[in-house]
Amino acid sequence: MSFQAYLDKIEEKTGHTPRVLVEQAKAKGYDAKDVKAGVICDWLKADYDLGRGHAMALVYVIKNGTTISDKHVGRPGPHGDKSDTLWLDGKATNPLQ
Repeated sequence: MSFQAYLDKIEEKTGHTPRVLVEQAKAKGYDAKDVKAGVICDWLKADYDLGRGHAMALVYVIKNGTTISDKHVGRPGPHGDKSDTLWLDGKATNPLQ
């Protein structure tokens, strides 16, 4: 599964775009460097029933922003992303979909 596909699935599972969840995390102070990933995962599990893999994808975005390594960009198959910039505003509005 590509990184973007994880974010799209998070939207399906929670009913919220990744951007909304990132904003909620920031409002809770979860973007601070000293906040452990487990704390964010626990919140996402409790409030949205997200599993660890999907939660960790969101942790990455909360902590590091929308740019990912170009290692998988353009790679064929299910693990390839189309861009090194993740789309947070909903699958339906993604210009690369």
